[in-house]
Amino acid sequence: MDHIPLKRPHFFFTTAPLPCPYIAGRLERKIVTELNGPDAEVLHEALSRAGFRRSHSIAYTPACPGCSACVPVRIVAGEFKPDRTMRKISRVNDDLVARVVPARATAEQYRLFARYQESRHAGGDMALMGFYDYRSMVEDSPIDTFLVEFRRPDGILTAACLADRMSDGLSAVYSFFEPETPQRSMGTGVVLWLIDEAKRLGLPYVYLGYWIAESRKMSYKARFHPLEAFGPNGWRPLDCSGGKD
Repeated sequence: MDHIPLKRPHFFFTTAPLPCPYIAGRLERKIVTELNGPDAEVLHEALSRAGFRRSHSIAYTPACPGCSACVPVRIVAGEFKPDRTMRKISRVNDDLVARVVPARATAEQYRLFARYQESRHAGGDMALMGFYDYRSMVEDSPIDTFLVEFRRPDGILTAACLADRMSDGLSAVYSFFEPETPQRSMGTGVVLWLIDEAKRLGLPYVYLGYWIAESRKMSYKARFHPLEAFGPNGWRPLDCSGGKD
């Protein structure tokens, strides 16, 4: 990992154990630190390259005793080649217009977000988020963050993705889409757009967060090749059978 100097010390904390949202019967703990001050961008870069993720102005990584199921992954954008299913998804969504907009929450985005949560994640913490919670998720970022909106020809918002710009790639923070159009496979469609955008910008990676072999919700990430995983020896090609090459 590149050495990135910081101007001041940063403090890290461990959260209390809470039920794991991905694997039933397990508890999760996280190491967290605040991204603030003049070092926020530099710290975010360094921690992202070490497998951390961002939420609001917090960077975090799992630190669960006896469990290492959460594996940070990133796509090598320049070497990516879509498979047959992904090419079909691109054709199905060819009518959508993608537009990058500032990270500002709108009522239209929130209505789509709420429908998505109710359909896909009912009972989860995010399903309880009101508009001001959503606005905080979108706008409380100390770094270079943007939204990309995907609209039908009639202007209807179909999907959106919150993402961070980094010097070595794009980092997908959160995406949501119209749950009543499963034929579009917009979860995959959004990632395909991020890959294309990273290539256009000459950036080598798309950071996808954590891949969990035991979680069906995370399984789609393993379809993007080549995929690298972060572990004790740094970033290495992901072996989806359970280890890292």
